Amino acid sequence: MKIEMSNISKSFGTNKVLEAIDLTINSAEVHALMGENGAGKSTLMNILTGLFPASGGNITIDGQPKLFTNPQEAEQFGISFIHQEMNTWKDLTVLENLFLGREIKGKFGLLDNKTMRKKASSAFEQLGVSIDLDAEIGGLSVGQQQMVEIAKSFLSDLKILIMDEPTAALTERETERLFSVIDGLKKRGVGIVYISHRMEEIFKTTDYVTVMRDGLVIDTKKTAETNVDELVRKMVGREIKDYYPEKTAEIRELVFEAEHLSGEKFTDISFSVKSGEIVGFAGLMGAGRTEVMRAIFGIDPLKSGIIRVNGKKLKIKTPAQAIQEGIGFLTEDRKEEGLVLDFSIKDNITLPSTKDFVHRGLFDDKTATTFVKTLSERLKVKATDEEQSVASLSGGNQQKVVLAKWIGIAPKVLILDEPTRGVDVGAKREIYQLMNELAERGVPIIMVSSDLPEVLGVSDRIVVMHEGKISGILTKEEATQEKIMQFATGGK
Repeated sequence: MKIEMSNISKSFGTNKVLEAIDLTINSAEVHALMGENGAGKSTLMNILTGLFPASGGNITIDGQPKLFTNPQEAEQFGISFIHQEMNTWKDLTVLENLFLGREIKGKFGLLDNKTMRKKASSAFEQLGVSIDLDAEIGGLSVGQQQMVEIAKSFLSDLKILIMDEPTAALTERETERLFSVIDGLKKRGVGIVYISHRMEEIFKTTDYVTVMRDGLVIDTKKTAETNVDELVRKMVGREIKDYYPEKTAEIRELVFEAEHLSGEKFTDISFSVKSGEIVGFAGLMGAGRTEVMRAIFGIDPLKSGIIRVNGKKLKIKTPAQAIQEGIGFLTEDRKEEGLVLDFSIKDNITLPSTKDFVHRGLFDDKTATTFVKTLSERLKVKATDEEQSVASLSGGNQQKVVLAKWIGIAPKVLILDEPTRGVDVGAKREIYQLMNELAERGVPIIMVSSDLPEVLGVSDRIVVMHEGKISGILTKEEATQEKIMQFATGGK
């Protein structure tokens, strides 16, 4: 199959997001699509698969004009799009999610569960993963949910597979398995569009790379004929010499203490964070890092243990209490827990600090708007104005809105769970710089990350977890990827 997108343009109202885009996708090739958040990558693929109509341009498949009116048509034609934000129904089982809208029925119109289970098992077997078909998908880890989304595309006669940040929530082992699956699909003649910000993945898995910036195609070339510096320069329109900006914050007095915390999935967790310090949490998926942070913030219950901020012993049972005590928490899943997608940028940013804008019983909209504009400009949120719905923003800009929300409460402690997941290289550096500025102001930061270079690049100390326990704590000087992985896998 050969797909040719020619002179594609797209506008949302007066906002032009794509202009004169040309892109060719071939069978048996892995084609990377790169660019900063908001560059138009996902929008272009949404036009191809019929989610959005183009404002102009043409699409041909094997030389014949072709326009899909919805994603289901595209899937039936063999073109599947695995989105960055997972499209799952949390209360349904894995099997029900896999076949929602494509149920297989028998002679009398009854569901043919035997055939569906067989097909589902085959899809997971190809991926090399074992997931209970009867489990509610909401109870699975983010990584397992991502594998379910990938498995969906194996249920049809797949010809072109589009992946938007497919490894963002996967463990190292799952990622390696995915690369093996991609290689197998390529050998079978499937064409793959691979949208990612992870440079090492681009050079490991792709044949061609197209760079987009501000709704334009900047360049397309063979992956083997380019390098990281060139791609970054084309993506952001400038050189980024230091991926991890130098941290100059002075580490001072003790602010946050966790003593012998135990919960459903972790035991005897003790660590501390000082003013101006960034403490990274590393470990494999399922190690319990996120669960510890959720318990500190009052989302999940603590069985035992003590939390102190500035020496004050806290009893936190709800997120509202955590916010009142000055704890901010950027969650791992921004779509489900970090944002109210139907709300505007302004409403999301002011949500945890609404009381600060109420004077004599009235909401001071003018002050709130100024506050939101200041934060949005500082974080470089790409939007038409502060009233724009966050659902219409790119993933990276949504992440910036969540960050702005927590910075807005002037936190005493800030917890960041996977702060740069699905964020482009330019925006990543902006987030790191912002973390450094917060540290300069004395804010203690706890960062959970599955990206080892990131953990090493921004942390003053690194706490490593394995199977619900702390297996090691390393200083910046002691830490290496090898040492972290040794602790993460249970070594000493």
